Amino acid sequence: MSQNFENKKVKVEEIREKFSNAKSAILVDYRGLTVSEATDLRTKFREAGVEYKVYKNNLMKLAIKDSSFEGLTADLAGPSAVAFGYEDPVTPAKIVKDFAKDHENLELKAGVVEGEYYDNAKIIEIADIPSREVLLSRLVGSFQAPISNFAYLVKNIVDKRVEEGEEAPVEEAAPAEAPAEENVEQAEAAPAEEA
Repeated sequence: MSQNFENKKVKVEEIREKFSNAKSAILVDYRGLTVSEATDLRTKFREAGVEYKVYKNNLMKLAIKDSSFEGLTADLAGPSAVAFGYEDPVTPAKIVKDFAKDHENLELKAGVVEGEYYDNAKIIEIADIPSREVLLSRLVGSFQAPISNFAYLVKNIVDKRVEEGEEAPVEEAAPAEAPAEENVEQAEAAPAEEA
């Protein structure tokens, strides 16, 4: 009896640590998934850096007590698995939502993302938020667009001037240097003539 209590205590601590290190935790009901489908889901989670675990509900309730994940307590009924997001908090919800499109037996119950509890409907909305990488690439793209537009504009101005018979700016710079060199040569030659 005492050994069983100690094992339970250790397991609760292990679960508590996973929750405390996670930026998000998404609860799912996995009933009805075949062994093959469950393996496929685990693989998708693992490839995305998401940890997927099945724990007893009463152990999870003890582990999340007095934490930012405590809101999940009411959803811990029936078979429950949890997907922990340690890097991108939205990734677990995205994977569950995408997987559930082709596997109706997977049900997204609820989740906590960065300390906020969300029910099933809100978690699905969160799953539609672009990932951090996508947002960063969009940001970089928005910076690059004005620069490339400016370069295109300058090129068009130069091309138009060349078509109208004006010399290109690069060619204008070369003759400007020549008179300066001639002046130096003349300055050097002048004292020799005076002597």
